[in-house]
Amino acid sequence: MHRFLLGTAIAATATAAFAADAPVVLDQELAQPHISGYGELYVGGLYFSVPGDHATGTAAGGAARVNFPIDARWNIQTDAVVDSLWVQGTNIYSYGGAVHGYWRDPSSYALGGFATLNGYGGDEGLSDANLYSFTVGPEAQAYFGNVTLYGQVYYGQLRASGESDHFDNWGGRGVVRFFAQDNLRFDGELGYSRLSADGGHLDTLTGALQATYRFSGTPWSVFGRYQWDHLTISEASGSVNVHKYVVGLKASFGSDTLLSEDRNGATMDTYRPNFGVPIF
Repeated sequence: MHRFLLGTAIAATATAAFAADAPVVLDQELAQPHISGYGELYVGGLYFSVPGDHATGTAAGGAARVNFPIDARWNIQTDAVVDSLWVQGTNIYSYGGAVHGYWRDPSSYALGGFATLNGYGGDEGLSDANLYSFTVGPEAQAYFGNVTLYGQVYYGQLRASGESDHFDNWGGRGVVRFFAQDNLRFDGELGYSRLSADGGHLDTLTGALQATYRFSGTPWSVFGRYQWDHLTISEASGSVNVHKYVVGLKASFGSDTLLSEDRNGATMDTYRPNFGVPIF
């Protein structure tokens, strides 16, 4: 059972869902192009549950994102991420990155595309499997005062190095970001993905909530996040629920507030599952 639990979730994502009315409409002026970004670290716990069984674990990870303006509108953003899970003495980890290319008007919207590449490893022979995945797809953001709507869809594959067989992976995600203040941000996320091969598939439904606060006049922010992944396998009668609770610390450069970072800095990201390598 625990090997099944450890085998859950690479997943991805689809369509957004909740928005909030903005009490104040904030005008965003076009900032002079400059390099900006942030790095973050988190720690927390996980809870896996299936009918009649459960397991707990510890999670830790981090990310670094840097935005490079090409001119006043065109941008390239690079991401690096790592996530690790420990449950009952067994470790699983993922590492990788993404590249985003997009056109942005900070007062209106951003439109572009992205590509990701990730590797997977850990105990019990996972490192020897040489698993990796990639995805590509379009993404867009729309800005409404102190609300940002963000959507992505993608197609990708999960592969093992040197093997011709693969799993197809497609999905999408939607995010709502609400800025109660310039330095206080609330996120809500919904997503869906399907990983499939040989007539079988793994479906993942994701929901997440996050709050981030940046200390005024400093580069430092703190955040807390809850994420729920609900996984169902076509050949199985039950499902798996994976709950992840984390707290983290973030350091930004090239931006003065969370809102200015969202509209003029490293505003793109990608879905990060509650960890694991899917095994049919």
